[in-house]
Amino acid sequence: QVQLVESGGGLVQAGGSLRLSCAASGRTFSSYAMGWFRQAPGKEREFVARISWDGARTDYADSVKGRFTISGDSAKNTVYLQMNSLKPEDTAVYYCAASSTYSLQQAYWGKGTQVTVSS
Repeated sequence: QVQLVESGGGLVQAGGSLRLSCAASGRTFSSYAMGWFRQAPGKEREFVARISWDGARTDYADSVKGRFTISGDSAKNTVYLQMNSLKPEDTAVYYCAASSTYSLQQAYWGKGTQVTVSS
């Protein structure tokens, strides 16, 4: 049974920072890509960032480039999302995903953590 548990969400003022964590358990994730998605109220889930299993490759949505950084700690089976210069439009539930493919197809999903950015 694969489990992904997100943490680190909360309420922050615009311009502030948060760091999300996603702890993976249940199998060996050394060959998995991991990523973050988000879903705002009334909107579809959208891609935020992803990282390859070896950390050599990362991709970001245009809306977060230069503000968010994804990183991983393979020893801890944990992926992080450092979010700086947060904007009210970043408000959403953030979900962690893990997949054997870099495209994150057929991914395992966490239950999400709420991020609220006040103006």
